[in-house]
Amino acid sequence: MSRRGGLWQDGGHGGAGTSGSQRRRRGSKDDQFAPVPYRPPVSKEQRVIFIGCEGEVTEPQYLDHLNARYGDGGDGARQPFLIHPITAKNGLTPSRAVAAVREHKQAKGVEGWAMFDRDDHHDIQKALQDAAEANIQVCFSHPSFELWLLLHFQPFSGRQSGKNKNVLEKLRAAHPAYRSFDVKNDKSVKGPRRDALDDDAAKKAVAHARTLVNQCEHGDCKANKGKPKPVKRDSVPEPWNKWAARSGHAEDCQVLNRDPSTDVWRLLVSLGIVEDRPR
Repeated sequence: MSRRGGLWQDGGHGGAGTSGSQRRRRGSKDDQFAPVPYRPPVSKEQRVIFIGCEGEVTEPQYLDHLNARYGDGGDGARQPFLIHPITAKNGLTPSRAVAAVREHKQAKGVEGWAMFDRDDHHDIQKALQDAAEANIQVCFSHPSFELWLLLHFQPFSGRQSGKNKNVLEKLRAAHPAYRSFDVKNDKSVKGPRRDALDDDAAKKAVAHARTLVNQCEHGDCKANKGKPKPVKRDSVPEPWNKWAARSGHAEDCQVLNRDPSTDVWRLLVSLGIVEDRPR
């Protein structure tokens, strides 16, 4: 399926009509990925980024929002970019989100990212290892991507142990546009929900996400140690624990103990949407 940002999805794009049983199933190793409709850069300065998404609806629509609102570079305020979200019907496991980026034939110079959550997945370490080997940057959220949306409106803290209920309840109460989010399977990020994620809200989200890094129970995690800059695909790979520390968490901070946290802030800083300021 071709759309803004070149989203490809196996079997169509689902929203409110996707059943709960379908949403729980994630793409498996047998999934086949058709070529993403590749759009060459409009200029040598434009960044082209392929992002493998665990979620079928929310994450790709959020990335579409970034394309639409910021992709043109803001009259020279930042480097233009074009994100190609990659997903599959019923979503992808973390390792398959990484594999989706690796398996697509990409032009020289494009970047790769993967976006996935804690959920109940058991292949997160494999996903991180595979991402490190391929220089694919990671946006990991614990417990869920919805935490990133919530941080646009308010700070958050407290271990969630992989449970998303509290995050969803607070998100619905945080802004009128999200009052019915994930009610009757509507996890879309369109219209008023997209409008609510404006420039000031994005700055708040980055600040709140950085605070979560600094508050990590490990004690040696600092957001100002994060590395949001682009990584060339042909760069020498780093060990997976060092690669996972690009978020600002310590190398020996276990990923599943980063509760709560979200690395999506690094993507916005990398794109120049929000300045990287130590807090």
